[in-house]
Formats: sequence, C-alpha cells, structure tokens
Amino acid sequence: MTVEILVLLILGASAGGLINGLAGFGTALFALGFFLNIMSPVQAVAIVVVLSVVSGFQGVWIVRHAIFDNPRRLLRFLVPALFGIPLGVAALAYIEPHSLKIIIAVFLLIYGGFFSLRSTLPRIERRTPVIDGLIGFAGGVLGGTASLSGALPTMWCSMRPWPKSETRAVLQPFNVVVLSLTALMLALQGAYTKQTLFYLAVALPAAMIAAQLGIAIFKRLSDDQFRRMLIGLTFVSGTILLVRELF
Repeated sequence: MTVEILVLLILGASAGGLINGLAGFGTALFALGFFLNIMSPVQAVAIVVVLSVVSGFQGVWIVRHAIFDNPRRLLRFLVPALFGIPLGVAALAYIEPHSLKIIIAVFLLIYGGFFSLRSTLPRIERRTPVIDGLIGFAGGVLGGTASLSGALPTMWCSMRPWPKSETRAVLQPFNVVVLSLTALMLALQGAYTKQTLFYLAVALPAAMIAAQLGIAIFKRLSDDQFRRMLIGLTFVSGTILLVRELF
C-alpha cells in the first residue's frame, strides 16, 4: 500500500465517519470522493456500506431510548423499506443509476437551498403514517438502486419538529438496516476480496474514531440547530452527488 492510498483511505473514512456520527447519514456521499481515486466503484461501495453500518451502530446506541420509546414510528419507515430494497435491485436492469442520481441530486439541491434561505423552518406536526410508509418504501427502492437510502427520509424528517434524538432514532437505524442488507448482497456477489478486506481493516478504525467526534458535536446541538444542519447537509450532499455524477 502506497502512502497516497493510505492517506486517501484514512481521509475518506474519517470524512464519512464524522458526518455519520454528526447526522446519522451521508457516509457514502462524503467518503466516495476519496475512495474512487484509489479503487474501483464496486470496491469503494463495498467498503463504504460497512463503514456506514459500523459507524451507524454507534449512533444508534446514543438514541436507543428514543427508539424504544416510539418503535412504531421507526417501523412505519423501515418495514416498507424492506419491500423496496429488492425492487430497487431488480430495477437496476431497467433504470440507469447515473440519471437517477442526477435527479435525486437536483431535488436535494432545491430542497436544501430553499429551506436554508428561509428564516423559519417547516413544521409538519400532524401524524402522517401513510406518507411515512411511502417515504420509507421509496428510500428502500433508492437504496437498492443507487445506494441513496437516506435521501428522502432525511428530507422528510427535517420537516418534522421532532426533538433531535427522535429524528435520529428514525434516520440512523433506518440506514443501518438498509445498508446492512446492501452489504450482505454485495458479499453474496463476491465483492469482499482480500484486498477489499485489507482496505476495510485500515479504514474502519479511522471511521469509528471520527464518528465519535461527530456524535460529540451532535450532543451539543439544539433541536433547531440539528434540523437546520440536516437541511444544510441535504444541499451539500446534493452538490457533491451532482458534481461527482457530472464530472
């Protein structure tokens, strides 16, 4: 392993781990820019999903009480997603992922840009079980098709005036479960070669340490600051995704 590979591997893992610890999503968007310079797309995605899951478990632990206080809310998102994942994988034969990612990036940019400029945040306070289920299902489809399971749930949850722990109690376990299934499918396809596992062994400690830093920052944010951060990150995520897909 050259010094360049080592540096980019650690930087990518640290960037992905930090944002996962801070927001509960976004590992792939922030890590792939580093990883794709030194490895194939399949290898990069295979590493990213494991980093997302392991970093995500740390985030799940800090909001475990919020998860158990209202498990039905999470299940409204998660159960439909389980049906959406295989449909998303099957849709790969008919949908071009590149075009889909550009469309999602534009939505993220419009949403994040619009609400970032507003002085007041949206407040959808009524219960919306049907919409929650549809968002979860769509997130599962996008996870199976383009590894973008967190995009729609993040946009939707940032419009709810929930405490930050309750918002994270939906986003974090949702992404952990969806990406765990993605990692399993990649493993069955033989994506985890000896070299990939070696890279993963180097990247994993950096991601876990950075995730702890992100969690420490998360704990210091107020509920309103966390919502604004999520909206801002949707704009940043859309920018990163669009640049990567176009160039």
